[in-house]
Amino acid sequence: MEWIERLNDAISYIEEHLTDEIDYEKLGHIACCSSYHFQRMFTYMSGVPLSEYIRRRKMSLAAVDLQGNNVKIIDLAGKYGYNSPTAFNRAFQSVHGIAPSVVKNEGVSVKSFPAITFKITVKGVEEMNYRIETKDAFRIVGVSVPLYKDIEKNFTIIPGIWKEISTNGTLQRLAAMMDTPPMGVLGISTCNDTEPWKYYIAVSTSQSNDDFEEFTVPAATWAVFSGTGTNESIQELEQRIITEWLPTSGYEYGNAPDVEVYLNPDPENAQYEVWIPVVKK
Repeated sequence: MEWIERLNDAISYIEEHLTDEIDYEKLGHIACCSSYHFQRMFTYMSGVPLSEYIRRRKMSLAAVDLQGNNVKIIDLAGKYGYNSPTAFNRAFQSVHGIAPSVVKNEGVSVKSFPAITFKITVKGVEEMNYRIETKDAFRIVGVSVPLYKDIEKNFTIIPGIWKEISTNGTLQRLAAMMDTPPMGVLGISTCNDTEPWKYYIAVSTSQSNDDFEEFTVPAATWAVFSGTGTNESIQELEQRIITEWLPTSGYEYGNAPDVEVYLNPDPENAQYEVWIPVVKK
């Protein structure tokens, strides 16, 4: 229950700072994980990206401010952290479907999005097989792309880089260098709050090549889950890990990269592992 309580403490922080700048790193600190891992957990558990949830909450309060009051749009924009009335209008219409100026008219319908509360619920009976493994540090080489702090933007970036290196021969060159465990093409998210966020497509190897970047994955303990299917199904497995396994597992997120190991990267018949860094509570 501690884990769920910390998530709810993070929600309380959001509610207390809806008219301030919300610090994503602070949210991760409250939940005892990186801001990246907090956003993943939030999105999987709530079904909505964190940035969209915050936008909905702000615009719910802004609608109340507008009803029956002679408040100026420019003042509301500043109150809720928008740089201009235009940006505020755009955000308001994306949530309510109407311009904020219309809400001043009596009888106009707006939407209300209450604050989220997380609870543990038992879902389904499908088993989840996993193993806990403590691994020494290992060296990877590959290519990387920077990741946005607002993680839903990355969902369009990462598939694009996979497609690019699959068609230009880079993936085949990397696979030929693979000579140390883990044996597979790796997708690695280095997303702690002390260094720039990156996503690597790489292999574990003892070889060097000036065309590629190097990175050392630190020694850590991971919960390892296996899966098969299309490459899209890996996100379904990750969602189940966060929403079904992690809350009652006795573990919480550790300070190490997330690792995807593609044992057979055939997009129609993929075999893969998802490594989640963990520490015992």
